[in-house]
Amino acid sequence: MTDTTDVDVTGDVADDLGTVDDRVTDVDGFIEPVAMEDDAAELFAGDRGTLEPDVRRVLVRLLQRRFLTAERSPAQWRTLLEHQSVLESRLHDLFVRLVVDHDRGIAWKEQVRSGELDVPILLRDEAYTRAETLVLVHLRSVHQHEAASGGTAARVDLEEVEQGVLTYFDLRDGDVSRAQREIRDAVTRLAAEGLLDEESTGRYRITPLVEVALDTARLVELTRWLAEQTATREAGPSSPGTVAPDEDLPDEDASDEEDPQP
Repeated sequence: MTDTTDVDVTGDVADDLGTVDDRVTDVDGFIEPVAMEDDAAELFAGDRGTLEPDVRRVLVRLLQRRFLTAERSPAQWRTLLEHQSVLESRLHDLFVRLVVDHDRGIAWKEQVRSGELDVPILLRDEAYTRAETLVLVHLRSVHQHEAASGGTAARVDLEEVEQGVLTYFDLRDGDVSRAQREIRDAVTRLAAEGLLDEESTGRYRITPLVEVALDTARLVELTRWLAEQTATREAGPSSPGTVAPDEDLPDEDASDEEDPQP
């Protein structure tokens, strides 16, 4: 006959076993199940997203708008910097590159293009109009001159912009009002995009965005071309040194930042 002895595992022995179990759990990396009520709340029915609401809003803003700036959107700029890696990852999934200029406090997106990879194009190039390009050249020149003089911010009046840009138009037909309207519309659009900040009626501060919209190399190219036009005295439909309404700027107009295709 074999004797059996019941062992009462209590006290210190039970505590030791519990400690061992805890150690095994830690080594195995076992994660205890989390109650459903502790999961992140859905933002809408069927929500499978993992980003926090503020990060999602910044991602949408980057896709919607041409630029995101620290000056105009300080809260979203902070969110972008805190979550830059995950935002870059989400955009890279769409073959879109995120560019962050920390010095100027500007972020924008660029379409990834490759001759070796089949890349579906999400963003489309939208060129500035001729009037917008000419206004942009004027603003960029003023901004550059102010920076070279040690100034911190260049400012212009609407009338000053008009007078400067009108010299590039063919006004022999006397339709000055049409040209002025085009210039004013161009100023309105550039202000809406943040390149100009209207401080008072008809008085604008040129923002650092102008450096991104028209880089130095492109500015030099356009300025040289306009100087050549001014020096040309050939007979033609345009008066000397002017840009006819249907005359193309070199290599088309300055490229605007890209927007998602509809």
